[in-house]
Amino acid sequence: MFLEKINSPLDLKKLSLEQLGCLSAEIRQRLIEVVSQTGGHLASSLGAVELIIALHYCLDTPKDKIIFDVGHQAYAHKIITGRNHNFSTLRQYQGLSGFPSKDESVYDPFTSGHSSSAVSLGLGLACARDFLPKAEQFKVVCVIGDGSLSGGLCFEGLNNTGHLKKDILVVLNTNELSIAPNVGAISNYLNKIISLPVYNRFHDNVENFLKTRVPRGSRLIKLMNKFEEGLKGLFVPGMLFEELGFRYFGPIDGHDLSALTSTLKNILEIKGPRLLHIVTKKGKGCLFAEKDPVKFHGISHFDIHTGEVVIKKSSPGVKSYTDIFRDKIAQLAQSDKRIVAITAAMPEGTGLDKFRDCFPERFFDCGIAEAHAVCFAAGLAKQGFKPVVAVYSTFLQRAYDQIIQDVALQGLPVIFAIDRAGIVGEDGVTHQGIFDIAYLRSIPNLVVMAPGDGRELEQMLELALQLDKPVAIRYPRAEVSLEGDLTSPLKLGQGQLIKEGKDFTVIALGSMVGEAKKALEILNLEGLSGSLINARFVAPLDMELIKRVCGETKFIFTIEEGIRDAGFGSAVAGQLNKPVERIGLPFEFIPHGARGLLLEKYKLTASGIAANIRQVIKNNG
Repeated sequence: MFLEKINSPLDLKKLSLEQLGCLSAEIRQRLIEVVSQTGGHLASSLGAVELIIALHYCLDTPKDKIIFDVGHQAYAHKIITGRNHNFSTLRQYQGLSGFPSKDESVYDPFTSGHSSSAVSLGLGLACARDFLPKAEQFKVVCVIGDGSLSGGLCFEGLNNTGHLKKDILVVLNTNELSIAPNVGAISNYLNKIISLPVYNRFHDNVENFLKTRVPRGSRLIKLMNKFEEGLKGLFVPGMLFEELGFRYFGPIDGHDLSALTSTLKNILEIKGPRLLHIVTKKGKGCLFAEKDPVKFHGISHFDIHTGEVVIKKSSPGVKSYTDIFRDKIAQLAQSDKRIVAITAAMPEGTGLDKFRDCFPERFFDCGIAEAHAVCFAAGLAKQGFKPVVAVYSTFLQRAYDQIIQDVALQGLPVIFAIDRAGIVGEDGVTHQGIFDIAYLRSIPNLVVMAPGDGRELEQMLELALQLDKPVAIRYPRAEVSLEGDLTSPLKLGQGQLIKEGKDFTVIALGSMVGEAKKALEILNLEGLSGSLINARFVAPLDMELIKRVCGETKFIFTIEEGIRDAGFGSAVAGQLNKPVERIGLPFEFIPHGARGLLLEKYKLTASGIAANIRQVIKNNG
């Protein structure tokens, strides 16, 4: 057993290549065992094991910096950097994060969870490094995937890095391309030559000689570089990166530790922007994940022997909001051929997989490019289509400018189906969808809705498709009753009075309506009588209903599964002349942990809401 002896990257350097191969197998087994219990991003992390071992073997971390784009492939990195002893706490409350975390380890320069930012972050580090004394300088390596390249930010970073000619290595890990024929004898031979120190010394010496001794030397240098590019272009797909200002190496087998370590050692000594292209197999070493890498990209608790997901049985008549959206949008599209659906590389997660399978010609996957997806939707809407952009709340943040400039300003009928709004749970701080109410409610022309139950979500989709204006519908990662008793006919900007009482008024939004109803039942047993409004809309607010009901009670509470500051409660308070107690999430980043646990922690359950209301009335009664 080698893994139990690895407490830091320094311990890797004591092992032979053969022993490193054994270590990679042990790390894979550790990943499978833990993720089968905790859930997580398994397939990506299994595919990057040898790469991470090779990087730590060749670099002097944490002085040298490794930046993982997104970071869902970084589990082996966590294990190697001293976190193996508590790796079983992965994604659990107060345990290890499922992504790199600056607060967790000095080996993680940044907390990351969104795609395409690694190169820009790395370039910033490299520029700052170049101001340091020579003894304090360090190497910068950015690990990106083929999915990262679908994001414009990644290309912006590559373009700027090539222009500035900074000393930085980008490792492009692709797992959608076949290893053959690019990773063959000729390609390996050429890359071996081009990465050798003797070749690069010769390359640099010739370039320096031509610059200083030969008239019009720059022209000859260009010819020499073009010859090298042309030679590589015959066999390897590196011309794009060469044109961006990078020296390209690869593709090489990302599971060959000997090739990885020897190539890395060589090219780390070369100065300037370099890109190493490796090809890996997603889910490597786990038969289930290799066969179905999409399913095992982000997986919940599964049987380690069969690969079957251990599904918690739902109560009869209960479905997730995502499943309700999945069925309803496909049903609506059956009768309206103008409905088109757009995702940013998440058809299964957002529930658009059924739409894709039923109407492939009207389904568009834009890759990890949310800003483009929203802009693209605006173009479709301009020509009379009804685009539905299904996206997680946290990822819609990446398209904020496009929502304002290209949709709302133009008044185009784009529908945003915002899944994972509120607390998402184990994916944690980078994925909690807690800001969308605050960042959407201030945009003119945009209707913002939140359903209190499953039927209401269906009604909101129907209404959104009837309105000739931009609409956002937010709903949580939660299960809900299909036969909700909260639903009544839905009209634009009209809330619903569920219950009338004399002591206080609660105005609840979306997922909090059901919890507020239970809270009022608790308080009613204590002799407190409250009114309950299902707001339904953040914009436009039903202020006529709110003012009428609130005018009859002393205490007013708003409840939302989002940040209190600048959120729904702030919108209500801004239009009332009475004090409003806002119940919601604090103005801070929310850590990872089970959704139910976090809702309880922040008192957004029925008992927590009741306690809050009780305390305010007691203190001010």
